[in-house]
Amino acid sequence: MQSWANGSKMDARVATVNPAIIIVDHGSRLAESNRMLEEVARQFAERFKDRYTIVEPAHMELAEPSIATAYARCVERGASQVIVSPFFLGPGKHWTQDIPRLTAEAAQQHHGTRYHVAQTLGIDDLILDLLAKRASWCTEHDLTCDACKDTLRSGDPAIAIESGDGPH
Repeated sequence: MQSWANGSKMDARVATVNPAIIIVDHGSRLAESNRMLEEVARQFAERFKDRYTIVEPAHMELAEPSIATAYARCVERGASQVIVSPFFLGPGKHWTQDIPRLTAEAAQQHHGTRYHVAQTLGIDDLILDLLAKRASWCTEHDLTCDACKDTLRSGDPAIAIESGDGPH
């Protein structure tokens, strides 16, 4: 590997590869949910642009871009190493089986690349802080806010409970 820094050739033994990042969620039939992942990927790319120059969103199923599409975009942008970062809380079947299989299938189409599926978000002080932030928002707004107003989420007893037959 040849890398250049400050006009001088760096020793390949100390050069580091800047891996691409694919942030992958389940995917949804709701466009709003899929757009949220795109925004997460955009903000991640902006915040960590010095560390990760290639960041792509992907959906495991139900929506595009798929993992295969995102992997191909990473390679087209020059990546030889790809980290697939699940936007999932726990290590269920998607993390243990589905995402690794879909990633391996995508990698087979791009010889000379390597990938690794990162851990799920899991239990972390940052997750705990986020939970506290969300709960505080509710209490600071006396359990009434624009995001939940006039919905069953508001806890308003005047709102009728509909059947749970719809998509989740």
